[in-house]
Amino acid sequence: MVRAVFPGTFDPIHYGHIDIARRAVRLFDEVIVAVYDRPLKALLFPPETRLDLVRRSFADEPKIRVQGYRGLTVSFCEQVQAGVIVRGLRVFSDFEHEFHMALANHRLAPEIEVVALITQEEHSFLSATTVREIASLGGDVSSLVPPHVGDAIRARFLELGDDSQAAVPFTSLRD
Repeated sequence: MVRAVFPGTFDPIHYGHIDIARRAVRLFDEVIVAVYDRPLKALLFPPETRLDLVRRSFADEPKIRVQGYRGLTVSFCEQVQAGVIVRGLRVFSDFEHEFHMALANHRLAPEIEVVALITQEEHSFLSATTVREIASLGGDVSSLVPPHVGDAIRARFLELGDDSQAAVPFTSLRD
């Protein structure tokens, strides 16, 4: 049995993430979507909410398991006996970052392979940062995320109110 881990913060999960995980299931016996609890970046949702949103996104997929983790991804892979890390590549600039991460992970755990899947063209612009920024500015994210995720994003920004801009850093869609 070949078990793979698809790690990320999933803040929030979007259709690009879902596409990569569902395609990985065609290659591996089991895929664990691993939700990282403490990245070095500001988050919109706490770990428990992100885990719930991810679980709901894959409720119909028996070969996908969702689990939270902290620490090194390779250590988590060893803990769950996964021999593969799955990553998604959207654009060329992703390659350099993922290449460096793969080399570092290989140095730490040479027995764990990294497999990168190229995103579908319709998701190539999609990132969690883009989703958060569009939503924070009142834009419609219904074509980017499942309905339950869109509902959660709207509720979270209502909860944050005027503080939402300070709570979640953004890129440049408002410029």
